[in-house]
Amino acid sequence: MARVPGPPPMDGLRRKIAEGRQVRAGAGEGRFVRETFMLPREDARAKAREWFDAFPKAAYWTEVESWRQLPDGAIEFTMRRLPSAD
Repeated sequence: MARVPGPPPMDGLRRKIAEGRQVRAGAGEGRFVRETFMLPREDARAKAREWFDAFPKAAYWTEVESWRQLPDGAIEFTMRRLPSAD
C-alpha cells in the first residue's frame, strides 16, 4: 500500500507573510491620517473648516470620510488627509 504524504511544510508561507508585514510596516508614508471627533453641530463645522484651511483639499486630499448624528444631536465624524502634500 502506498503511503499518503503529510501536509506540506509551512516555512515558505510563514516567510511570505512576515515579508508582507515588513513591507506594509515601512509603507506608512502613503497612508491617510485620520482623526475622529464628536462635537455639537456648529463646533463640528468649525473643526472641519479648520482641517480644510490647514490642509487644503487639492494638496492633501482632505475630506470628511464619514459622519453621523448621535441621539443627543452631536455629530461624530472622521476627517481624512494625506500625511504630506508631496
